[in-house]
Amino acid sequence: MTSAPDQSYGAHARATLALGLPLIGSHLAQMALHVTDTIMLGWYSVEALAAGVLGASSFFVIFILGSGFAQAVMPMVAAALGRGDEAQVRRDTRMGLWLSIAFGVLSYPIFWWSGPILLALGQKPEVAAAGQSFLRIAGLGMIPALLVMALKGYLAALGRTQVVLWTTIAAVFLNILVNWALIFGNWGFPEMGVRGAAWASVISQVATFVILVLYAALLRDLRRFRLFQRFWRPDWAALRQVWRLGWPIGLTGLAESGLFQASALMMGWIGTVQLAAHGIAMEACALAFMVHLGLSNAVTIRVGRADGAGDVERLRRAAIVAIALSAGFGILVVTTFLLAPVPILSLFLDKNLPEAPEIIAIGVVLLALGAMFQMADAMQVIALGLLRGIQDTRMPMWYAAVSYWVIGIPSAYLLAFPMGLGAKGLWLGLVIGLMLAAASLMTRFWRNAPKPVVA
Repeated sequence: MTSAPDQSYGAHARATLALGLPLIGSHLAQMALHVTDTIMLGWYSVEALAAGVLGASSFFVIFILGSGFAQAVMPMVAAALGRGDEAQVRRDTRMGLWLSIAFGVLSYPIFWWSGPILLALGQKPEVAAAGQSFLRIAGLGMIPALLVMALKGYLAALGRTQVVLWTTIAAVFLNILVNWALIFGNWGFPEMGVRGAAWASVISQVATFVILVLYAALLRDLRRFRLFQRFWRPDWAALRQVWRLGWPIGLTGLAESGLFQASALMMGWIGTVQLAAHGIAMEACALAFMVHLGLSNAVTIRVGRADGAGDVERLRRAAIVAIALSAGFGILVVTTFLLAPVPILSLFLDKNLPEAPEIIAIGVVLLALGAMFQMADAMQVIALGLLRGIQDTRMPMWYAAVSYWVIGIPSAYLLAFPMGLGAKGLWLGLVIGLMLAAASLMTRFWRNAPKPVVA
């Protein structure tokens, strides 16, 4: 018997790309936000750049931890839509917003007293002081940033991924304009340096939040969800469910981002040139990863809807298509990394620097290893997206933590230092951790995913 048109693999691929491509663009635009901050602070002064990078990375770690509740909104809304339960869509999204607000409030003291924390972590007093100035302002943006993520998840689950893309792009341009005004004191504004960059981030986050709130509340097709009607009323059952699904997502993200932070720290122990090559190669890998992350978000929505509707065949086909699309793009990236490493590295490097030849030589080796971890990284993030689609987050958190921190980081350390492989060994350790995560998470999905009923 021939599959119905909407169950064909081609139809699944088109639907996944229709959701995924705007989400990929949104992730790339989000990355551009951080890149423009770095560039513009670098134009201002080395001290401002150091404080901004330190402050932004500190903000990001706390943001990743708190984002689990916002990220839980996407699969929960998708499943509710699959069941045709529009009231549950509203309940789950509201409680995701509630928990995001609560996390933002409770985390702010960390930003306010970040100076002593940064000093305790070995930062120079002047950098710690500037970092604290940045974080006291940037911390005000935690609540709108988390609310934006929750609303993006809600809108994406409803298929409104275009607005997610365009608001993120608009935020990039707004951030550049406010940076130009407040970092450098242009157009009659005060010159604020690193504090100007922090205010630019907060203003961009608030503006994005306002746009998404207005879109969600006023668009005719979305009014029936009455998302903000009696927003203050608690819904304890939905709150518990968002909490149950969300906190493991936050810790999983923290484990993964911590893996790469630790790898940069250890690369710094090897040498400055090696750290520079590591940073450039990692930027290239991160750009490619945004594609897999967008596909992962798309398959969370598609699997969540199919799971909510009890459509096992649609769920499994959506999973197969997402894996195939991600693997296909991964093969393209691997081929590019292996055949054209020097042009890729040259995009991020001034060839006139005396260290450039050595950085490129090391970077070529790292990109070859990056070709290996590209596929592993792709499969682990797709597996996480699939598991979130069936609302399985707690055991995947443990799988990821063991893969990254019990296996990956120790392997990287042993290969880089006791075994003397240096930068190559460190990246081999990352490959081992990511491959183990990909294998264990993908195996768990196919074991736990709903099975077709055999007649």
